[in-house]
Amino acid sequence: MTYRIGGPDAVLTEERIRSFVAERLAEEDLDGRSVCLVVPDGTRSCPLPLLLSAVHEALHGRVSRLTVLVALGTHAPMGEAELAAHVPPLPGMTVLNHAWWEPSTFVSLGTIGADRVGELSGGLLRHEVDVRLNRAVVEHDVALVIGPVFPHEVVGFSGGDKYFFPGVAGADIIDLSHWLGALITSADIIGTRGVTPVRALIHEAASLIPARRLALCVVVRSGSDELHAMAYGPPQRAWAAAAEVSSEVHVRYLDAPVRRVLSLIPAKYDDMWTAAKGFYKLEPVVADGGEVVLYAPHVTTISAMHPEIEQIGYHCRDYFTRQWDRFKHLHWGVLAHSTHLRGAGTYDEEHGERCRVTVTLATGIPEDVVRRANLGYLDPAEVDVEAFAADPETLVVPQAGEVLYRLRR
Repeated sequence: MTYRIGGPDAVLTEERIRSFVAERLAEEDLDGRSVCLVVPDGTRSCPLPLLLSAVHEALHGRVSRLTVLVALGTHAPMGEAELAAHVPPLPGMTVLNHAWWEPSTFVSLGTIGADRVGELSGGLLRHEVDVRLNRAVVEHDVALVIGPVFPHEVVGFSGGDKYFFPGVAGADIIDLSHWLGALITSADIIGTRGVTPVRALIHEAASLIPARRLALCVVVRSGSDELHAMAYGPPQRAWAAAAEVSSEVHVRYLDAPVRRVLSLIPAKYDDMWTAAKGFYKLEPVVADGGEVVLYAPHVTTISAMHPEIEQIGYHCRDYFTRQWDRFKHLHWGVLAHSTHLRGAGTYDEEHGERCRVTVTLATGIPEDVVRRANLGYLDPAEVDVEAFAADPETLVVPQAGEVLYRLRR
């Protein structure tokens, strides 16, 4: 059964949040069981300390073991001080970073065959994949996902089983799912409700998890610790209930496209790998030939975890698909990230690459690095936010990265 409280116009009190968690978990047969809590890293707005405190209060003394696993995907690991602030120290609770760079972290759950991948992807991919997952999930009786739902550039809406894949998954399934999203393109899949091809692949992989799966999906007021809604139940249903609310509170509509966007990137995105969300959410409202400026003076690197992106650079999907033999040996997840930040475009041997919009970085990344990566450069010291805002053809977006902007149709 799925339960939901709140809605698009609601703001839940701490008392109501704690009561909902206590009531839901009191009804579960968890006594004596081991429970793994799969939670987001610091790149998502979420009142995680409050939620974990409520869950701990409901489970401490009932369960045999309680582990928190931070779903990094392939993000940089959280340091000790950062992790201590992110996950409150509570008695009897172990906290783990998902060590995706360490092979011993993983266990294989089996494979999804090429024919099945073809069915799930709508024929876009036909490739067998080894489904590997952090062994901490497998070695517990119950896996409880706790995290927010937002519009997402790869899967449509984040949350639910996505905390397993790619959250705590191995490289093969991450690469396959992200490249599938790239083939569909970010602009076409982001904010799509229901089960997209990528979501279908994730659900197929999650069905192989031996632990019992539950989810506490929340809808956060973007950039804050306030909650509009909470949904609890099996991951697919809880996610769908939360995504319904997210589609109302995290999507804003414009009547006409804009020539330029100044995307103000918050500090929680500390490299371009994560700060690129400030482009994904704005690309749909930029006019052909327009520009997105990502303003993030605090960002000084493209990606310490994926330095190969500096060699590959940022390119549209067709740049890779039309030259597949040249790029197919690389991590498909890195290629996907490249296409997501560069946006829509075309490529052929005669005309080369032609992208729909210009992407300009006003960051702390050196100009030569930015230009080698096939992006535009603007000295962040020259950015006058008020002047941008005064331009009627420019949209200035504070706290960019979580709210999706779309055109009314």
